[in-house]
Amino acid sequence: MSVTDAPDGASETRPQRCGLVAIVGRPNVGKSTLLNALVGQKVSITSNKAQTTRHRITGIRTVGEAQFVFVDTPGFQTRHGAALNRTLNRTVQGVLSDVDVVLFVVEAGRFGLDDAKVLGLMQSDSMQGKPVILIANKLDAVPRRAELAPWLKGMQERHHFAEFVPLSAKREVDVQRLFGIIKPYLPVQPWFYEEDALTDRSDRFLASEIIREKLFRLTGDELPYASTVIIDKYEEEGGLRRIAASIVVERDAHKGMIIGAGGERLKRIGSEARQELETLMDARVFLELWVKVRSGWADDEEHLRSYGYE
Repeated sequence: MSVTDAPDGASETRPQRCGLVAIVGRPNVGKSTLLNALVGQKVSITSNKAQTTRHRITGIRTVGEAQFVFVDTPGFQTRHGAALNRTLNRTVQGVLSDVDVVLFVVEAGRFGLDDAKVLGLMQSDSMQGKPVILIANKLDAVPRRAELAPWLKGMQERHHFAEFVPLSAKREVDVQRLFGIIKPYLPVQPWFYEEDALTDRSDRFLASEIIREKLFRLTGDELPYASTVIIDKYEEEGGLRRIAASIVVERDAHKGMIIGAGGERLKRIGSEARQELETLMDARVFLELWVKVRSGWADDEEHLRSYGYE
């Protein structure tokens, strides 16, 4: 139960609310940016490259008597049939069957074939009766807001959305408004986590994700999506973290792209990852990075499982 001050000065007890809230959409609509804004801390990595989010990431935020358990999902893949993409799509579908509310994220004023394929998931049997809130993200990129009216009418004809929320995930006032919109849809039940919890992921997992984010950002479009990061060693020694990680790619040519001339690119990946990890963990970090070639790993179910993909 949560205790708040009533208008007359007496204490008023309100029942706790808690629920799972999925954040879904095609790649690059801003799902991870929205999750980080909602949690108030970075728990999901971001980049302009599709397929940045590959795992079910849980971010937790407790506001008043309500605990919001947000689940960021991989962007639903529609263009590649490799085992990695099939695994990511199973993750999305599995999340939808478990949650209480869905935030369907699109870019304000846009709706393409890939968005339609994700929306199709909302019409499965497992989704019947579950509220779906349409999040029109990147509102700041829309030059004339009046143009959204006909677009919104078309969206309402596609699906019976519980709410329509135009916003920019980068604006704090928009993010705070979203809490109030979602709250009534959360079940009345005890919280799942402690009040100050932010994520259910370990520091070891977050380390691999931060390294992969720097990899994606610093290689741009040169490096294909078939690369991942494996933590080989994670040790805590007081205020020091010793981390050894392997960047796994499919070809020798990819290895050269990551290492760069004189090893400069790999050094920069390591340096930027280390600095962010030190801030995130509030500790000194000693980071070693290696690049390994594993041909065909992204289309091998056994490799995927060994690398931690669900």
